[in-house]
Amino acid sequence: MSAQANTTGKDAGQPIAFVSAQALRARMHDAVNDPHLRTSFRGAMDFLMAKRAAQFPDADELDSLRNLSEGIRQYSLSRLPELLEQLETNLTRNGVHVHWAETPDEANAIMLGIARRHQAKLIVKGKSMVSEEIEFNHAMEAAGVGALESDMGEYIVQLAGEKPSHIIMPAIHQTKQQIARLFADKIPGVDYTDNVDALIQIGRRVLREKFETADIGLSGVNFAVAETGTLCLVENEGNGRMCTTVPRVHVAITGIEKVVEKLEHVAPLYSILTRSATGQTVSTYFNLISGPRKPDEQDGPEEVHLVLLDNGRSQAYADAQLRKTLQCIRCGACMNHCPVYTRIGGHAYGTTYPGPIGKIVSPHMMGLEQTHLLPTASSLCGACGEVCPVKIPIPELLMRLREEAFSHPPQANPVMRGQGAGYSGLISAVWKGWAAVYRSPGLYRLATWLGSRFNWLTPSRQGAWTSVRVPLKPASKRLRDMLKERG
Repeated sequence: MSAQANTTGKDAGQPIAFVSAQALRARMHDAVNDPHLRTSFRGAMDFLMAKRAAQFPDADELDSLRNLSEGIRQYSLSRLPELLEQLETNLTRNGVHVHWAETPDEANAIMLGIARRHQAKLIVKGKSMVSEEIEFNHAMEAAGVGALESDMGEYIVQLAGEKPSHIIMPAIHQTKQQIARLFADKIPGVDYTDNVDALIQIGRRVLREKFETADIGLSGVNFAVAETGTLCLVENEGNGRMCTTVPRVHVAITGIEKVVEKLEHVAPLYSILTRSATGQTVSTYFNLISGPRKPDEQDGPEEVHLVLLDNGRSQAYADAQLRKTLQCIRCGACMNHCPVYTRIGGHAYGTTYPGPIGKIVSPHMMGLEQTHLLPTASSLCGACGEVCPVKIPIPELLMRLREEAFSHPPQANPVMRGQGAGYSGLISAVWKGWAAVYRSPGLYRLATWLGSRFNWLTPSRQGAWTSVRVPLKPASKRLRDMLKERG
């Protein structure tokens, strides 16, 4: 089959932009009222939760592995500047070109420069959430360089002109019928079929042709080992290995927090990552990349680059509590167990990283001006913190971010970009008033007396509360009065 697939669901160079975070409530309302979406995510999350539970029948073993993984990540972060320098030294010694990028624009400029030096026309990509974070595909397309996703889920959402709805399973919101129609519409010469095996083969045939013609392969990095200068890549489809070996040039991109000191630190993280993410004992492929092809080797790229991206990570690192955000190994377990994510899906969040982890990661990357409502989209049930394989205290961090978002803006040296973005003088005055009432027994008695006598004045519309609930109304009798009546 000769299939030249359209690599984007929209016109080339047009970013797939989410609507403003200010419309978060509207997006969530639409998602909650989408029965297909709710059914799809409910079934998928139940399946993933059961798979994870089956991998950890021994609670003591799970607790021990979580403690070990947490310790490794905290140790790595405590030495992050030193380990990053060591990583750069050893990668350079191995023949890898190391680049540093503070912002998405800088990262895209670096990779575009590499593409132009090699006169690249097509970049074939393995799965990389960091590349989604920087809008890599559209930056390349705007410069006349094609970027094609080779992970099947990512390929599907790229054809559909969407963002991933899950960091591990990007197309989980799509049914097989929707994918069948998408392939028939977007890939020339393909007829409609909802047979899953046939759909996979169609995608594989298209991608195999692209692997052979691509000038550059791009991948993410799950762990970067400072001691040996090794990039570790976890995957299930083999496309990651194809991207890193078939094209002449391999470019890897990762956040600066992914570094660990030793290879022995990778083993427990790898073990708990796969079991927490997809319920697998191990992934199908585990790649260790330490440099370009040597003269006596038969495969591999001639040139390897690593782009280390900051994009707000240093902000999180600077604060002892917020630094725990950087422990994340991107398994998605918090999403799979989150009742909010299960009901609204990933796209409602309007960010690259949805779910509980997105609520604590995105404010550092995008600033609180755009994301100050995200930490409030949580029931604080604690499920995310209970299942996190590296024990990130997500509920605690959500409360901290709420405080940062809605506190009065500081005069100087704010902890976070956009601190106080959600601050309201009226709301602040109301809470101060309540605090004053509760501090004074006399004021409290007066307020409750007035509330019980004049409860008929209670407004029927009470903001977001009455959109889904009955209005709050003071009781006609205070507890104090009822006790007096009983003698």
